[in-house]
Amino acid sequence: KQIINEAHNLVNNGAREITLLGQNVNAYNFNNKYKLSSLIKELNNITKLKRIRFTTSHPKDMTEDLINCYKDCEKLVPFLHLPIQSGSNKILKEMNRKHDREYYLNVIKKLKIINKDIKISSDFIVGYPGETEKDFNDTIELVKQINFINSYSFIYSPRPGTPASLKKEINVIESEKRLKKLQNILEDFQYQENKKNLNEYCEVLIENKLKHQTKYFARTKYMTPVIFEADKCIPGELIDVKITSFNKKNLFGIYRINKEKAA
Repeated sequence: KQIINEAHNLVNNGAREITLLGQNVNAYNFNNKYKLSSLIKELNNITKLKRIRFTTSHPKDMTEDLINCYKDCEKLVPFLHLPIQSGSNKILKEMNRKHDREYYLNVIKKLKIINKDIKISSDFIVGYPGETEKDFNDTIELVKQINFINSYSFIYSPRPGTPASLKKEINVIESEKRLKKLQNILEDFQYQENKKNLNEYCEVLIENKLKHQTKYFARTKYMTPVIFEADKCIPGELIDVKITSFNKKNLFGIYRINKEKAA
């Protein structure tokens, strides 16, 4: 009730997008009665709310009821950040991640059957103690199989008090080489994904006007940043922007009330 009341207050004060945020948000369970899917369904009924997101999720908690929200709740954006960390079952077990690559791939398969527009981003750790070249190649193969729209990747760093901190670390030069290779592949997917939007109209939610400029900042439903020129816009509006250029991180475009004029 607290969360739903807060959402109503936010929407009444102009919010058009709400993110349900938690360290492992899809493990949410209140009194063994209300799950994350319960919250999403309630939020979906708020008339003026336009977009719903949640982050960050754990693969082991992607339950059927939550997956079905991508079919049943039209305001839930078809974008999911679902960290896997590694494509190697051996490394996932060492990390105590509670899932393997087959389980992860099956979750992605279910999501895409439920909603063909859904796109995935993830997190990766390279150079975890004991990671072999084969383990790293398992990660590369998984990345190529899924075509992540956007991801974060890092070199393993020890945390005091964790079991991994007692293990022998991989040579940092080798870890840096692996990270660079992985990031090049991930960034190429991101670039190719952005390229698909060139000369197309993208629905964006306006966040703010850039200081001392006539440009505005917005995001697509896939969280892609969009910087566009416009005569006048209001933060919180959902509009269609014509994409005129792009790079691996951003889309750039123009908005005119008369689309034909912009074209």
